[in-house]
Amino acid sequence: MFFYCKNIIYFEKYKIICKSVNLQNTEDYLMENIPIYKPKNKVRIVTAASLFDGHDAAINIMRRIIQSTGCEVIHLGHDRSVEEVVNCAIQEDANAIAMTSYQGGHIEYLKYMYDLLQEKNAGQIKIFAGGGGTILPEEIKELESYGITKIYHPDDGRKMGLQGMINHLVKSSDFTLGDKAINKSFQKKLEVKDTNTISRLITSVENFPKKHKNLISEIKDIASKSKTPVLGITGTGGAGKSSLVDELVRRFILDFEAKEIAIISVDPSKRKTGGALLGDRIRMNSIRSSRVYMRSLATRQANLALSAHVNDAINILKAANYDLIILETSGIGQSDTEIVEHSDISLYVMTPEYGAATQLEKIDMLDFADLIAINKFDKKGSLDALRDVQKQYQRNNQRFEEPTEKMPVYGTIASQFNDPGTNTLYVAIMQKFNEKKIGNFTSNFEITDEMSEKIYVIPSNRIRYLSEIAENNRTYDKWTVEQKDIAQKLYVVASAEKIIDRSSKSAQKELKQKFDELLSNLDPKNKILIDNWPKLVDKYKQEKFEYKVRSKTLTIDTHTTSLSNNKIPKITLPKYEGWGDLLYWQLQENVPGEFPFTSGLFPFKREGEDPTRMFAGEGGPERTNRRFHYVSLDMEAKRLSTAFDSVTLYGNDPGKRPDIYGKIGNAGVSICCLDDMKKLYSGFDLTNPKTSVSMTINGPAPILLAFFMNTAIDQECEKYIIENKLEKKIKKQIDDFYKSKKTKRPEYQGEIPEGNNGLGLFLLGTTGDKVLPKDIYDEIAKKTMNQVRGTVQADILKEDQAQNTCIFSTEFALRMMGDVQEYFINKKIRNFYSVSISGYHIAEAGANPISQLAFTLSNGFTYVEYYMSRGMDINDFGPNLSFFFSNGIDPEYSVIGRVARRIWAKAMKLKYGANKRAQMLKYHIQTSGRSLHAQEIDFNDIRTTLQALYAIYDNCNSLHTNAYDEAITTPTEESVRRAMAIQLIINKELGLTRNENPIQGSFIIEELTDLVEEAVLKEFDRITERGGVLGSMETMYQRSKIQEESMYYENLKHTGEYQIIGVNTFLNKEGSPTIIPEEVIRATTQEKKYQISMLDNLHKSNKEKSQELLREVQSAAIQNKNIFKYLMEASKVCSLGQITKALFEVGGQYRRNM
Repeated sequence: MFFYCKNIIYFEKYKIICKSVNLQNTEDYLMENIPIYKPKNKVRIVTAASLFDGHDAAINIMRRIIQSTGCEVIHLGHDRSVEEVVNCAIQEDANAIAMTSYQGGHIEYLKYMYDLLQEKNAGQIKIFAGGGGTILPEEIKELESYGITKIYHPDDGRKMGLQGMINHLVKSSDFTLGDKAINKSFQKKLEVKDTNTISRLITSVENFPKKHKNLISEIKDIASKSKTPVLGITGTGGAGKSSLVDELVRRFILDFEAKEIAIISVDPSKRKTGGALLGDRIRMNSIRSSRVYMRSLATRQANLALSAHVNDAINILKAANYDLIILETSGIGQSDTEIVEHSDISLYVMTPEYGAATQLEKIDMLDFADLIAINKFDKKGSLDALRDVQKQYQRNNQRFEEPTEKMPVYGTIASQFNDPGTNTLYVAIMQKFNEKKIGNFTSNFEITDEMSEKIYVIPSNRIRYLSEIAENNRTYDKWTVEQKDIAQKLYVVASAEKIIDRSSKSAQKELKQKFDELLSNLDPKNKILIDNWPKLVDKYKQEKFEYKVRSKTLTIDTHTTSLSNNKIPKITLPKYEGWGDLLYWQLQENVPGEFPFTSGLFPFKREGEDPTRMFAGEGGPERTNRRFHYVSLDMEAKRLSTAFDSVTLYGNDPGKRPDIYGKIGNAGVSICCLDDMKKLYSGFDLTNPKTSVSMTINGPAPILLAFFMNTAIDQECEKYIIENKLEKKIKKQIDDFYKSKKTKRPEYQGEIPEGNNGLGLFLLGTTGDKVLPKDIYDEIAKKTMNQVRGTVQADILKEDQAQNTCIFSTEFALRMMGDVQEYFINKKIRNFYSVSISGYHIAEAGANPISQLAFTLSNGFTYVEYYMSRGMDINDFGPNLSFFFSNGIDPEYSVIGRVARRIWAKAMKLKYGANKRAQMLKYHIQTSGRSLHAQEIDFNDIRTTLQALYAIYDNCNSLHTNAYDEAITTPTEESVRRAMAIQLIINKELGLTRNENPIQGSFIIEELTDLVEEAVLKEFDRITERGGVLGSMETMYQRSKIQEESMYYENLKHTGEYQIIGVNTFLNKEGSPTIIPEEVIRATTQEKKYQISMLDNLHKSNKEKSQELLREVQSAAIQNKNIFKYLMEASKVCSLGQITKALFEVGGQYRRNM
């Protein structure tokens, strides 16, 4: 929470306090040896993150410690708006809010939170926050003087220790709520459903029931006249009650436009500490509605599913005249029937995994429940469970005269958007109210006869795919050893034939027989490899080397000349003579460009195209465009790596609301429409083979990808217009359009930088299809999409495992990715990667190199299986997949690329039958953000240099070196130049990099390659045991493993066993404090205001057309058409936020979990 800083949780700063070495779990490690403060009152704290990434992991750890300190914690997770957090805190009548907020927007965010609390008469709620070294000391002073209770800085952690900081937070929040007499006018406020009054009444009767006896009695009398029905929901822990409640509430507010609903959710208190995790809110998206009130209660007693004050809380809500109250119990056991006493209708939620059918006889709720939901109906045995529960319900209720299938038992998959079973259950609940003549619910909700059926990403008969890959690769490895032994024996026999006395005919005959016998067991292709070896060696000795890439012949010099006039070979080959060694080397290592591609994908690197990537992302599109031109000036290849601000990352439009306004253009570039994208990449020829673009966008990736493709197409339209001298005619056409709409055409703000020739700016405010004939435009579009190069990082699987910038429901997001790939195949888009499968964020969340590689490759193979299940040909989509790894300092990182290439190639060729191009794993490396430390930041460049060496020696396809100051701020121009200089110096000046396979032949590299390869295959087997990648994600296997590995690393850092120079050893004379940045990169007011005004003009200019296209996108989603095809059209006139909102309505929002 308080210590997060650019993908790193800085637990390292508490080393002075923490002395413990032998620690068993996260809590033991984090609690240190500081006494835990015990609150005198029942303290309730709301915890949340305003952004994503490490924030989510950090705030989760913080809420655990706050909870174990004896507080009741309402945890909201990541990407929470100020209004969501404030409304939650008021509804929950919390003592305090504890936030993590990364740089950029934190001042506006926290001030807005304070202002909103004051405005809503909730000034008693205290605000605590932090964000690592990125919240500067002067900003801390400004915020605390404004009214924020405390902003924690990393140096506070060093002085106080982690538990000390939590103690400070809890002690500051330990004040009484609900003890004062309630104003007699409360009844009027209840009638208008005043949230503050409702919340304080519940707190009063919960905290001081004896003191408020008369109040309780008065409310009871009012409630007795209420006709508000109560739906009680209970069930076993982990059955998915919260998700089901969320889905029922969503349907209710869609079904009834004017009705209001209240939810009481109960969670168990911890007997040992008195704390409680009130974790149901995090699962619910529907409660954002102004027509929904939610209150979480802790049981505050052991072994019970409900709080003693539930009846009082229900009475308060009845007195407030809500149309429906939902009461959800904590899920602590099978037989709990307490809910029946508090509800008019009861729903029991279970899963198919209850054991033998006889177990059903022990569940009391099957006697009393009005309805039963078997949730998680996608689990094995669900149809049998449905039949067994129906029969048990029939027996329990003596309803033998009715058909079994008419029993009120419903299969549901609440996690799946618009699930048919949940629709049926919802209607059944409404009908049950009508049967009992309770409430007034005439539902118009339409249902179908469909049963809940899981939309499988991976077909159930393919669930073992990872273990099949592991078996496939191990079989190949075993075969190579066998072939090697045969080849070695053949070499021995052939050598013996040469030296044996020729007069010994019998010996000659015997040797020939043995040779022929061995040869019959050698694969003929392997004999060719052995026989052709001398020719191959000779080929690399020639001055020039010719090879083909996609029907294009390339000629490359095979040697470079050193200053000493020595000819340095670009590729060196082993000097083995034995056939076994030569064969084994070719089967497992081989020259670059040949299977299994261990040492590289192409015979030689292209001249003039280093793997250097130019990184930028700040302010408006113009500022980032200037940075791109600045860092790429005079460089032949333009490889642009783009970071987006959090407004864009979460699919929002820029706006005046302070918590949005503050984030515009901070810690990334603000891109909300096609014109922004045109300005961002203006002056870069996107169809030039030496230009490629990488976009780190994740959640809304398909939308940003559509912006990008249209940007490239319009650049080519612009070239056509200029070539055909159509500028005047078309400029008038554009001007006339804006005059007719009475809006302002978008313009490039500020001076166009050196190196920007203005390409891409002529058609700002319009698109090529509006100004050119259809046949010409279509031909340009087709040609452009075949040429454009780059990648979009849209790996939803990585998101759910580590990063958490998901915005759409998982199934819908994967479906859109499949639609993108399908579109690429249909349009023959070969040079652009449809997805960059990322391990970087897995590593940044704390995974070790083995886990990063295993999880990332397993995600890659999951896409292979998913795309194949959709009927796509592996040779069509294989080349469109790329990977993205982090490079740390661990020894395994020296071989991460070669192991990835080898595993991928063996699987794709031997298991899937893919062609050579699909076998080639392309990957991007970014040096580790986790090894950027906020202390002694100058030392970060040394670490980054070593990591860059690993990557370049391992033949990565592209490389992004982190700036040394990213630990504390958005990188400056100076730090980005230094970061790029690292790899430029390695590539241009370091003599050994003139050789392109320098690590081949090293004993330790070969040993590490074998160790890491086998470790990854073992992890594949472990993932298979848990149901494959998606099954493992459901049980949170990946997340748990990542966190364990993260904490292990942090523990070693704390104890000093893992030495980090300038952090826990070799400190400077000041003790290496957290560095305060000299230059802080922030978006300007001018940039933010322009983004908002430009967006407003876009919406006004295209009001009718945008609504029409958004309806078409939604229709495509509902009718299972290719969504990306329609996004390509919608993205021409619609903004990012408009499209995101439209897709939420048909595809569902991502549901967070703990």
